[in-house]
Amino acid sequence: MTNFIKRFSNDESGATAIEYGLIAALIALVLVGALTTLGPKVAGTFNKVASSMP
Repeated sequence: MTNFIKRFSNDESGATAIEYGLIAALIALVLVGALTTLGPKVAGTFNKVASSMP
């Protein structure tokens, strides 16, 4: 039983998966924030270009 507890406490494979998940979530939050901020500006630029075409 003590051998199992020692192996369990030394196992870090789950921690790596959690770290990758946290990094992916942070990247997703940054992308959503950037797209929310820049979305109207990009749409306005496309509308300007579209209205200036004959």
